Amino acid sequence: MISPTEAVSKKLKNYIDLTDQELGTLAGMPGRSLMIPAGEDIVHEGQSGHRAFILQDGWVMSYKLLPEGARQIIDFQVPGDFLGLRSLLLRTSDHSFEAVTDVRVAEVKAHDMLSAFSSSPRLAMAILWAVSCDEAMVVEHLVNIGRRSAIERTAHFLLELGARLRLIGVGTAQGYPCPLSQYQLADTLGLSAIHINRVLRQLREQKLVTFQKGLVRFDDLERLTALAEFEMGYLDQIGPILVK
Repeated sequence: MISPTEAVSKKLKNYIDLTDQELGTLAGMPGRSLMIPAGEDIVHEGQSGHRAFILQDGWVMSYKLLPEGARQIIDFQVPGDFLGLRSLLLRTSDHSFEAVTDVRVAEVKAHDMLSAFSSSPRLAMAILWAVSCDEAMVVEHLVNIGRRSAIERTAHFLLELGARLRLIGVGTAQGYPCPLSQYQLADTLGLSAIHINRVLRQLREQKLVTFQKGLVRFDDLERLTALAEFEMGYLDQIGPILVK
């Protein structure tokens, strides 16, 4: 199980080389921990209350429901990610978060985060950097749905998940564990479940990537990257920098 300090610090250290004191401030920011079973909402759209969460263990999805019941998954969160940071500023949450697996989250209240930012501006900068990368991912997802073909968007998304997980030390360049269902992939990529099944089979038959039994395996990373035109620049994985 990945601890909140381990996952968050690994992620943020990719953006700013935090000191031990700053990492201590980060570790002291979360409050109580909550266990949430798979399928249960952590935050629902329209919910009020100025608090956010740090995902300590497990996978979460953020989504919106349309009035007729259709679901659009915006993104998935992995250990070390923040959930609902905008809720600290907005009056109500503008989308929902649901546990994909059983998860453990740590509550972060607005005044605790503001206190940490006041005492550690470099930590605030690191979190802002991470949030900016999250926003950049949503932009890529929009491009996925709007302009990339079904096979390109699927390849791009699987590559992106692998790159994100490696930030926290999960998985390798050969692959990673992935608990997502084909229905969840379909609701993320704007495809039907039947279509995503066909695309995954096509990727497997072309010996590019295999997604079976909860594991994504890159069979030919170079060709897959070329197919998706995947560039990691938007994830800002250029190594830590020093912000004085």
